[in-house]
Amino acid sequence: MLVTFLIGRVMPIDPVIAIIGDHAPEDVVQRVRVELGLDRPLYVQFGIYVWQLLHGDLGRSVMTSNTVVEDIQRYFPATIELATVAIIVATLVGVPLGVLAAVRAGSKTDVGIRILCLAGHSIPIFLLALISLLVFYANLGWAPGPGRADVAFEGLVPVVTGFLTIDSLIAWDWDSFYDALAHLAQPAGVLAYFSMAYIARMTRAFMLDALAGEYVITARAKGLSQLRVIWRHAFGNIAVRLVTVLALTYAGLLEGAVVTETVFSWPGLGQYLTVSLLNADMNAVLGATLVVGLIYMALNLLADAAYKLLDPRVS
Repeated sequence: MLVTFLIGRVMPIDPVIAIIGDHAPEDVVQRVRVELGLDRPLYVQFGIYVWQLLHGDLGRSVMTSNTVVEDIQRYFPATIELATVAIIVATLVGVPLGVLAAVRAGSKTDVGIRILCLAGHSIPIFLLALISLLVFYANLGWAPGPGRADVAFEGLVPVVTGFLTIDSLIAWDWDSFYDALAHLAQPAGVLAYFSMAYIARMTRAFMLDALAGEYVITARAKGLSQLRVIWRHAFGNIAVRLVTVLALTYAGLLEGAVVTETVFSWPGLGQYLTVSLLNADMNAVLGATLVVGLIYMALNLLADAAYKLLDPRVS
């Protein structure tokens, strides 16, 4: 928070000019600067910000004229919906692929999976997003355009949870649900492929280490089935490490969806953060950054708590 605050104050973009415009008189500029407290020393400004933060006040957004808390409540559910779908798909695909690659290490299957994962982890995510739009939207016409919903469906579903797919189901509006699902598919698919590549590579590495363990050799010597050896003995012992990978990957999706949301015009926290930064709306930038940091800490704590459930040896 301190680093982000200081960077925001020394940026060449003047938040006062962003509010009142380039052609405002100098006396107006100085008056607004005093009203915002930007004429005070940096340590005083930071102290005021921390005091307000302790009282649940993240300030007011210059861009939307709403409080930052209200804006985060409005935009963050879209990011959570996108990231959650992406991590579910990435886990369901990436973990079995990683296990399969480890079991068949050195084979053509292993090489193919490694190439697939290397491509997904190496190609910039904005390039994957642009390719997806070019192929599935512009050329093939299989996918709808950017955005979270078609113009004809905007505002039709009452907001209950903030997740458009769930709210559509609650309202029993199947047309809105299918439209929301169609718009969700492309950005979630891009994020899922990017995350799946990392999850599969880590799963493969963990499984190779586990399959070389003496307990696996002993299990095979006892005549246990291949499936039981792989999933019960080997995979069971990597579950703890895999939880950390999944938790941090999910946190990375909540933060790293910035580029994807921008390309697909997805109205989430990432796009809100990008537009706020370009408009020198530092209260919004600080608030969004703080939310991401808290999510990282919370998911790390949840991963630590899950250790005790997955491994009784952890006290």
